[in-house]
Amino acid sequence: MKILYVTTISNTVNAFLIPHIKMLIEQGHEVDVAFNIKRPVKQEIFEMGCKIHELTFRRSPLKKDNISAYKLLKKIVLEEKYDLVHTHTPVASACVRFACRHMKDVKVFYTAHGFHFFKGAPLKNWLLYYPIEKWLARYTDLLITINKEDYELAKRNFEMDRVEYIPGVGLDTRKFNEVIIDKSEKRRELGIPENSFVILSIGELNNNKNHETVIKALAKINNPNINYIVCGQGPLKSDLEDLAIKLGVEKQVKLLGLRRDIAEICKASDVFAFPSYREGLSVALMEAMASSLPVVCSDIRGNRDLIVNEKGGYLVKPDDVNGFSRSINILVENDNMMNKFGQYNLKIVKKFDLNNVITELYKIYKYDMH
Repeated sequence: MKILYVTTISNTVNAFLIPHIKMLIEQGHEVDVAFNIKRPVKQEIFEMGCKIHELTFRRSPLKKDNISAYKLLKKIVLEEKYDLVHTHTPVASACVRFACRHMKDVKVFYTAHGFHFFKGAPLKNWLLYYPIEKWLARYTDLLITINKEDYELAKRNFEMDRVEYIPGVGLDTRKFNEVIIDKSEKRRELGIPENSFVILSIGELNNNKNHETVIKALAKINNPNINYIVCGQGPLKSDLEDLAIKLGVEKQVKLLGLRRDIAEICKASDVFAFPSYREGLSVALMEAMASSLPVVCSDIRGNRDLIVNEKGGYLVKPDDVNGFSRSINILVENDNMMNKFGQYNLKIVKKFDLNNVITELYKIYKYDMH
């Protein structure tokens, strides 16, 4: 079978989808890719023999470039005679399904990494995105969801042949679990006091990731021995630095920027804090779990699939500064509980391991071949 994988930008394939494509090629399928090349395409994609189609997709749905990307995509699918187009990410997926809606010989699979409408989402998200997804569902042969809330919503509300659930995009849990570091040395390298209590967050410095809640919680706890480190870059860097200064915790907060040593940083930390407003199923949260870290995170869709309250950590409303400070404090004062939560998370995250996800994806494709 000839398959085209489509994402809005190349980063998605680079970061998550190479093992999926590799599995399909090993099963004898021909797989090509199409996206806007934001980051250089990984060498492995070339080595697997994938043809690369560059499209001018933009993440903002209202950009004119998406219209030309849609037209070119339609032309590519027809000329290359693809049997199946497997699409990821909202903008690309809307364009794919609209482009292929009258192509009788082309199947469309869509992996939703987290709908923009969910319990607690702003009303405008429901008014804008929900009707579009509901309409496009009729042009989707298979919808794959990666969290339980999206799965239940799609099964209940969308008119379509098949909805399947798989546990995420897959994480190589061993890569995180088996890392061995000298904790003191790593902390020295990061510029953190060796004997401090370290809270870690991973994610872009933007409104959705909501790092300010943890900075406010840190100020409330008022313990100079606690340090907060954040891996990620983004538009709110100076705002977060200003907030830390305003609250008098600037010496305890370190924004580390984009890092390539996440597994080592996880092992050098004590607790993972994750106060996002919206997630599909967070890979960063899974990485923390695979590193045996206890977690304090927002009580939202996706996070609830991963963290069991009072067993792997604490689920708190995203804006509940008191809830975050109270939960962090409990862990600061209880080594046994931290260890117990961390071990529980390590056990739970194995369900989301890459091998399990690839097996589930293989079954889905196999079912569809018959």
